[in-house]
Amino acid sequence: MLGKIALEEAFALPRKQKETEAWASLFAIDGKKHAREITDIDDIRTGYMNQYGVGYQILSYTAPGVQDIYDSKEAQALAKEINDYAAEKIKGREDRYGCFAALSMHNPAEAAAELERCVTQYGFKGALVNDTQRSGPYGNLNIFYDDPSWDIFWATCTRLDVPVYLHPRNPTGSIHDQLWKDRKWLIGPPLSFAQGVSLHLLGMVTNGVFDRHPKLQLIIGHLGEHLPPDLWRINHWFEDIKKPLGLSATCKKSIRDYFAENIWITTSGNFSSPLLQLCMTEVGADRILFSVDYPFESFGDACGWFDAVELNRIDKLKIGRENARKLFKLGGFKDSEAALK
Repeated sequence: MLGKIALEEAFALPRKQKETEAWASLFAIDGKKHAREITDIDDIRTGYMNQYGVGYQILSYTAPGVQDIYDSKEAQALAKEINDYAAEKIKGREDRYGCFAALSMHNPAEAAAELERCVTQYGFKGALVNDTQRSGPYGNLNIFYDDPSWDIFWATCTRLDVPVYLHPRNPTGSIHDQLWKDRKWLIGPPLSFAQGVSLHLLGMVTNGVFDRHPKLQLIIGHLGEHLPPDLWRINHWFEDIKKPLGLSATCKKSIRDYFAENIWITTSGNFSSPLLQLCMTEVGADRILFSVDYPFESFGDACGWFDAVELNRIDKLKIGRENARKLFKLGGFKDSEAALK
């Protein structure tokens, strides 16, 4: 399929090359190759897009990114540097590239202001935040965004009409020490990433974020971070047990309603045809978006799988590009009108 849109596609600052190589050793067999690819927003990346039929890509700063910086001033400065750098790199190539803002999530008002700057000044398509924000002495605390103190940020997202991508990051501080220190091989895609994001998302649901901001749009990756297969059980416990015990005070709708109205999932890094079919059954093709998770995953694996997966023409176009084109209000881009072969 030509003209696919991909939107969980990471980049890193070239000045952090050595740090990027060290970090890549946790996730990539060839750390130097990974570092070359993730710091490139030019020939390598565009070449893959052309080779595998990706017409448009939304960039985001690699995890853990700003969410790993526990000093608020340092985090704010890094976010601004990242956003200014990305805006300059994609300038003049808006028919191929967009970007999500990187944000320091120490302070709701500051995060809202930086998001607004990036959307209004640079035309960014929303924000991507890497789960909880490290904070406190030595980074031992984690800030969640699911209580009313964050309403100013979520209200800004809805006023600007841009989504937020809630992306995983590595566990740190007390969470790391208690749960993952002695289980290091489960950190990352095998388990910790999905556990962290699904906890955060369900916290937003049960603490009333989507009820207070009914137009808010949130994206999660990896075919739903383990949530779609468990929707029946979550819904059963919310509706039949938790709400009679008091959950109804902050969670007005069903979990299925939130997935239908507020939550999107992407195919990033999870190229399973049976799981895609399950997600289409549980959340619907209208809420699924194609993505790669480059360079942690390859364009070849992601695009080869999606191009070959058996879907009807309407659903393949929706998932491959039309849902994203509508969500991000995109104009024309390479192969944006290409027909399915």
